[in-house]
Amino acid sequence: MAMDTPQSQQKARPRQSHQGGSLFFAILSALLLFIAIVAMTVLSSKQLWPSMLHQVPEGYVGVYWRGGALLKATTEPGYHLKSSITEFEPIQVTLQTDQVKDIPCGTKGGVMINFEKIEVVNRLRKEYVYETLVNYGVKYDKTWIYDKIHHEINQFCSSHTLQEVYIDMFDQIDDKMKEAIQADCIRYAPGIEIISVRVTKPSIPESIRRNFEQMEEERTNALIAMEHQRVAEKEAETLKKIAISEAEKNSQVSKILMQQRLMENEMFMAREKSLADANFYRVMKEAEANKLKLSPQFLELKFIEAIASNTKIFFGNKIAHMVSDQRLLGNFLQNFAAKDYSDG
Repeated sequence: MAMDTPQSQQKARPRQSHQGGSLFFAILSALLLFIAIVAMTVLSSKQLWPSMLHQVPEGYVGVYWRGGALLKATTEPGYHLKSSITEFEPIQVTLQTDQVKDIPCGTKGGVMINFEKIEVVNRLRKEYVYETLVNYGVKYDKTWIYDKIHHEINQFCSSHTLQEVYIDMFDQIDDKMKEAIQADCIRYAPGIEIISVRVTKPSIPESIRRNFEQMEEERTNALIAMEHQRVAEKEAETLKKIAISEAEKNSQVSKILMQQRLMENEMFMAREKSLADANFYRVMKEAEANKLKLSPQFLELKFIEAIASNTKIFFGNKIAHMVSDQRLLGNFLQNFAAKDYSDG
């Protein structure tokens, strides 16, 4: 092996020192680059922090898109973090009222009318948020509420006359709109629930409106007249019922009085009959007693007592035979008693 001379060693030293300086410079450059990257990362993180932190309000759920694709995951109300490449949108899942304004339509007779405002109270069910947004997007209510209301109102107007739309069937439009929208939502978008529909009175041409007002006034007057007639008939019926009731009351009173008088007459007749029977019985008993008591001996005694009590004095040549001939009187009395006994 050949030995290096002192001159060749002196030429190799500068080459080694040049290589060491290049390595140090490379390390320093890498370190500075790392520090720059870290600084840029920290700075960018501070700038992106507000977009990564977001809030979901109460009554809403958070939905997210990444690269234009809707994510199935949703978040509840509160603060949440997302990446810088993820888009966020709050979706209401409580009751909300959509106002559909200025809806023109033509009736069956060709009259153009305009519904100034129709309010639709609706709700998106939380469990159907992903399915509804995938099929119809965030503006799902434009498809199933705003556009649907326009369609259903025009369908209703085209199949009914102005009289029916403005007066006769106006109270049914709310329910018909709700049923029509809900039926299609159940079929194509089951997550949308229609709570109620409120339809305002449509605007109609001024001349037709005046005619309707005149018709309504005449109808009101007719109803008032009919009401007056009904009240008069009711009053007459009431008076008739009062008169019938009064007559029935008088009849009942007369019947009661007649029955009372009949009872009094029956009581009087019964009392008189009882008195007559008692009097007859008394007379019969007196007759029987007199028959037993009026014997010839008793009559002769009474005759003698009567003669004896007579204080009259008779003067003359001849005394009356009735007084002197007592035997003749006794015979008469005996004959009378015998005849009376035989008659009894």
